Amino acid sequence: MTELLRRPALELAALVRDGELSAVELTTAALQAIERLDPAIGAFTHVAPESALAAAGEIGRGDPRPLCGVPIAIKDNRAVAGMPLTNGSDLFADVVPPVDAFCVRRLRDAGAVIVGKTALPEFGILPTTESRRHGPTRNPWDRERTPGGSSGGAAAAVAAGMVPLAHGNDGGGSIRIPASCCGLVGLKPARGRVSSGPSAGQSFLTCDGALTRTIADAAAALDALAGYEPGDAAWAPPPPAPFAQLAARPPGRLRIALALNPAFEGATLDPTCERAARDAAQLLQSLGHELIEVTAPWARGELLSAFTRAFGPLIAMGVYHGARLAGREPTEADVEPLTWEMWERARESDVVNYLAAQEQLEGAARELVAWMAGYDAVLTPALATPPVATGTIHGRGPDPWAYYRRSWMFTPYTAIVNVTGQPAISLPWDLDADGLPLAVQLIGPPAREEVPLALGAQLEAARPWADRTPRGADR
Repeated sequence: MTELLRRPALELAALVRDGELSAVELTTAALQAIERLDPAIGAFTHVAPESALAAAGEIGRGDPRPLCGVPIAIKDNRAVAGMPLTNGSDLFADVVPPVDAFCVRRLRDAGAVIVGKTALPEFGILPTTESRRHGPTRNPWDRERTPGGSSGGAAAAVAAGMVPLAHGNDGGGSIRIPASCCGLVGLKPARGRVSSGPSAGQSFLTCDGALTRTIADAAAALDALAGYEPGDAAWAPPPPAPFAQLAARPPGRLRIALALNPAFEGATLDPTCERAARDAAQLLQSLGHELIEVTAPWARGELLSAFTRAFGPLIAMGVYHGARLAGREPTEADVEPLTWEMWERARESDVVNYLAAQEQLEGAARELVAWMAGYDAVLTPALATPPVATGTIHGRGPDPWAYYRRSWMFTPYTAIVNVTGQPAISLPWDLDADGLPLAVQLIGPPAREEVPLALGAQLEAARPWADRTPRGADR
């Protein structure tokens, strides 16, 4: 049954639709895989067998919905009615929301069956997943390594074969980083593509998406998630056709920049990650595209400072909301040291400083998008190094800020795309000498997810990756 769950989500939906497999059988297989595998992986924070089987029982043969009967998991920072919402923090320990987030409702409407919630670092701050509340999530490729973060539980669940698709979100790389660490496809949609309602307004940095095995699944998930919701302050223009159709179309001959220089000063690129990006560039060139190696104008020290001054208050707002739900002021004991330091820094800062950081990021975004307009897409490494060991970046101890700084050296290619708001996708590429996944990133033009999706489909067809199995998945 684990092999069944490693098949693409669209294939599984077709089996349910054709009556070859019932949604209940498929959901039961996922629940059994979670029971067997998750004690060693730690991907899930909550499993909901009763509600999942009840939902699956409502799905029958001939269901036309694209994800009919597909078991999925939701990252534990989005509301699922009747399930705990922890944000990876003790501060949210007893919160059970009565309604679904819009993105969750849309996945249900597409026919997906929610089997549980997945782990993240506290408030999604770090690019690893080892919160104090839930403990470390293990990478199925090597259980001594991180699955990435902040959607690390989602990535580990898909990579291990517990579910074929999982929800995630991305405020600085939190879909693309774990996808890269776990050998998956991770698409960050364009800003405004997926609504963050009903409990949140427009976000400059963060958007919701999915972690999948294939490009086709990524496009189908985006079709399910995307679109205006009542009350949205801004939204991306709708595509000319469903993303599932656009991803399957040949992209034509494109002009693609290869940028190897990290977007944050001080970061260095591991040779194995550089080799993966150069190999991908060579394959794209052999497929008929024009490749130009460039030095991207994004390595600016002030950008990291501005990002932190804008990102920190977002984390502080999470603490604020958690405290409101708890009915009291937050204390240092409620949260991890790095979270508390971000909370304290945000409270000591003034509104002008936050607005100045936001303005600085928006100005940089305009410059960078204008530069990228000279190309149809930009290819980069996904990470600066292979997945780091568990315990390397956790945000606790006497100097938690050191872990925050260290995290940027691991992931210097992802957050810049949250600043510009463009779509970007992490693609599995190869394995290093230790058998760890290596990945590349494709950045598309504003509001045009079909470009990285179609390029990804070309690479996937030329060099398939979906059948790769983590060596530690079934132990």
